[in-house]
Amino acid sequence: MALHTFRLRKAGRLALLMLAAFGGGAWAAHQAGASTQAESPYDLLDQMARVLVLIENEYVDPVDRTRLIEGSIKGMVAELDPHSSYLPAADYDIFQSDTKGSFGGIGVEVDFSGDGVVVIAPIEGSPAHRAGIRPGDRIIAIDNLSIRGKSPDALIRQMRGEPGTEVLLTVRREKIDKLKYFKLKREVIKVSSIRVKLLKEGVGYIRIKQFQEGTHTELLQGVADLRKQANGDLTGVILDMRNNPGGLVDEAASVADEFLPGGAIYTTRHRGKVVNEVRAGPKGVLRRGPVAVLVNEYSASAAELVAGALQDHHRAPLVGTRTFGKGSVQTIVDLPGGAGLRLTTMRYYTPDGHAIQAQGVRPSVTIKAAYAEDTSFGVIREADLDRHLPPEQPRTEKGATGKEPGAGGAEGTRATDAPPVGDDATHLGVARQIPFDPTQGPDFQLSVAYQIVTGVIAPAE
Repeated sequence: MALHTFRLRKAGRLALLMLAAFGGGAWAAHQAGASTQAESPYDLLDQMARVLVLIENEYVDPVDRTRLIEGSIKGMVAELDPHSSYLPAADYDIFQSDTKGSFGGIGVEVDFSGDGVVVIAPIEGSPAHRAGIRPGDRIIAIDNLSIRGKSPDALIRQMRGEPGTEVLLTVRREKIDKLKYFKLKREVIKVSSIRVKLLKEGVGYIRIKQFQEGTHTELLQGVADLRKQANGDLTGVILDMRNNPGGLVDEAASVADEFLPGGAIYTTRHRGKVVNEVRAGPKGVLRRGPVAVLVNEYSASAAELVAGALQDHHRAPLVGTRTFGKGSVQTIVDLPGGAGLRLTTMRYYTPDGHAIQAQGVRPSVTIKAAYAEDTSFGVIREADLDRHLPPEQPRTEKGATGKEPGAGGAEGTRATDAPPVGDDATHLGVARQIPFDPTQGPDFQLSVAYQIVTGVIAPAE
């Protein structure tokens, strides 16, 4: 999920134009019959107004006009691509809290991948942690309402809410016959996007869960902590971005900047033309020393941007599997009434001009995770999504691509760009316990990356 944000200065004017067109259509529905010949660019808006009037007057039960109009806006934007969306006020609040890394909730990380909602872990010090909710607990109802048939987004909204409000969880715990009930008071939950650990031989392990506000600052703090533990000398770094669904592109670029001695980090293109090139400075705190990067099929968007930059500059080999392939940037527009628009506005490319969109980044060392050995486990990537963007701008009728020179290559449990912060879906395939000596642990991808950084295995080009 690569995101840019800005405020729409002309939102009021645009809204007035749309209302005028819509109002004209409503008037026409009363004054004229259906026309079989297109007469103006607003014919389809007239048609929508006619349908709205018919529904309001003739539908079997009274209808909510706001719900109908919001549904039509959602449908219009959803026709564009899988990552553009119209967000009503309630959904926009959740979206904004995800990118900020803080929200009103109970502080529990859950998995929606199987049947039901399973607790992965409560966040330390959170209401869920203090109440005694444990990993493996299965949530079967929220506020006495069954979770059956509800979408992950709907369940997230139920668990989150204003700090100080209460929520009741009904939980089934393994080896206990009776259901357990937890009445929790929501608080402001802050979720860290960085996890670090000092491994054997002075190797620093850095896991980035997603790119949110403050990720770059957290990285610098984490590196300082690692160096302090290693008495000032890190022998190498493993950057783990497996299952990282992306996030804020500016934070991702700042992270990549710390690993590079200079040069381009990425370029963006709008309708085939380069509109921006972001470059690294010369003073990155991790610009020296061996590095290996872990990626998998759920490393997406801004995570792919970082991985592609380090790969193209030969700064680090990538270990794992081909990434998700989301190479588009969504611009976030504030709309009246607290709603928001997430609109795909650009494709981004690696320093060597590789189009990540629908192709992903291929690792230097391909190693499948253990869960991928199960042939029943289906991997979904960007190219499998309906209406996904092609890697490049489509050809025009004259055959021109409109693209700049550049080489073309070849998310959780949900293959989307939704960030997996607390009270949201977590993802598969990353061992939660990182052993001091990765060669003695069950995570073979991590073991190989560790051996590359320590010089046991020669890094692949």
